[in-house]
Amino acid sequence: MLKDLIALTKPRLLRLNVFAALGGFLVASKWDVNVLMLIWTLIGSTLTIASATVINNYWDRELDQKMERTKDRALPTGRMQPGTVLVYGIILGIVGLTVLFALVDPLTGWLGLLGWFVYIVIYTIWLKRTSTWSTSVGGISGAMPPVIGYCAVTQEIDAGAWILFALMFLWQPAHFWSLAIRRVEEYREAGFPLLPVVKGIKRTKLQMIPYVVLLIPTGILFYAYGYVGIYFMIISVVGGLVWLVHTLRGTGAPDTEKWAKTNFLISVNYLMIVFLVMILDTTGS
Repeated sequence: MLKDLIALTKPRLLRLNVFAALGGFLVASKWDVNVLMLIWTLIGSTLTIASATVINNYWDRELDQKMERTKDRALPTGRMQPGTVLVYGIILGIVGLTVLFALVDPLTGWLGLLGWFVYIVIYTIWLKRTSTWSTSVGGISGAMPPVIGYCAVTQEIDAGAWILFALMFLWQPAHFWSLAIRRVEEYREAGFPLLPVVKGIKRTKLQMIPYVVLLIPTGILFYAYGYVGIYFMIISVVGGLVWLVHTLRGTGAPDTEKWAKTNFLISVNYLMIVFLVMILDTTGS
C-alpha cells in the first residue's frame, strides 16, 4: 500500500521538479539562505506537485491499462480504488497549497495553484485526449517549480523568474517527444493524440529543433541579467549546442529508436547539469 501511494506521486518526475524548485530558490537567495523558508517552500512544492501527479493517475487509469509502460500501476491493476486515490490527491493538494499560501508567500501559492490547474484541467483532462498541443501547453505547469522557488525569495515576478520559466518551458517538449517517439505505437493504441502519433516521427523531430535552439539564448540572458556567472553561461551554451547537434542529426538518423533514447538521456543530463551549475555559480556565491 505504502509503495503504491509513493508510486502514484511519480517519484522520478517529482524529484526532478523539486530539484528545479531548489535551484530557483538558491539562485534568488544568492546563498544567503533562509533555511526555514526553504524547507516550507520544498514541502509545499512537493505536496502540490504530488497532488497533480496522483490526480493525473486517477484520471488516466483506464488509458493506462492499454500501455505497457503504465499497465502495472496501482489503479489499472486494481490494487487501489479510484475513490481512495482521488481523495489522496486532493488532500495532498490542499495541504501543499496551504503551506505555500500561508507559510511561504501568497504569490507562490497562486503560482502553485496555476501549475496544478494547468496540469490537471488543461493538460490531463482536456488537451491530452484532444490535441497535439498537450505537450507544449502542459509545459506551463512543468515550468512552475523553479519559478515558485525563485519567487519564494523575491516575492515578485521579475526577469529572473521569466528566464527560469523559459528554461523549463523550452526544455520539456524535446525531452518528452524523445520518449514519445520510442513509445509511439503504445500511445497510438491508447488513443493519445501526441505529435508523433498524429503528425509522424519526422515532423516531431523537426519540431524539437526550435525549442532546443531557444534554450541557448535563454542561458545567455540569465548571465547577461546578472543572475549567474560566466561558468553557467559557458556550460549552458555548450550543453545546449551538444543537444542541438544531436537533435539535428535525428532528421537523418538511421536508427530512430537509438537516437531517441540518446536524445532523451541528453535532455535529462542537460537539465541536471544546468541547474547544478546554476546553483553553484550564482552571482552571490
